Amino acid sequence: MKNNKLLIVEDDPNLGKILKDYFFLKGYEVTLAIDGNDGFKKFSNDNYDFIILDIMMPKKDGFSLAKEIRSFNSEIPILFLTAKTMKENIIKAFNLGADDYLTKPFSMEELILRIKAIQKRVKSVTIKPLKNEFKFSEFIFYHQQNLLIKKNQKIKLTTKENELLKMLCLNINQKVNRKEALMKIWGDDSYYNARSMDVYIAKLRKHLKLNNEKVQILTIHGYGFKLFISD
Repeated sequence: MKNNKLLIVEDDPNLGKILKDYFFLKGYEVTLAIDGNDGFKKFSNDNYDFIILDIMMPKKDGFSLAKEIRSFNSEIPILFLTAKTMKENIIKAFNLGADDYLTKPFSMEELILRIKAIQKRVKSVTIKPLKNEFKFSEFIFYHQQNLLIKKNQKIKLTTKENELLKMLCLNINQKVNRKEALMKIWGDDSYYNARSMDVYIAKLRKHLKLNNEKVQILTIHGYGFKLFISD
């Protein structure tokens, strides 16, 4: 089974054991960490294909751990487990580069289906052969490296930022349909995925900000977005 190395960071010993045993029976190679510090140590010492993070943990919470992981790896899929459904937590999770979240209590079947769906989307995005280098205004964007260069500044993009910018660059000064982008990158156009897209568009706007406003991501009301490059 490919892409089966799974890191689970969960401080509840009963849930941690249930998750580890379940995924082991499903053919995954599972590493269990008991808190945020333990999770980062195990992440640093091995390579994983997927990470499941509890949010509320001792020593280091899931948000702090995700931020550290993203500073080293912008591509590995991350799914949060949370007992809270507050909108602020969901937005914060997506801001940190989460691919999905699941609210406790949850069914194991739903969890594994979400993981497989994320891995399928990531695979379909990364194997698709496309133009790698895009030059516009004062930027160079290297799609395959998740890298945006602004003058002499190097900006490492998350997977979602990377794929959104790719769609915009393939359609410079043309409209990009919001629903189409959601379906291609997130796999569906649900409310929370739409909110996630808004977060990543806002982050891209910050990356692309220039004093002369030659580069802008415009919102096209009722349709989507446009990467506007002025002459």
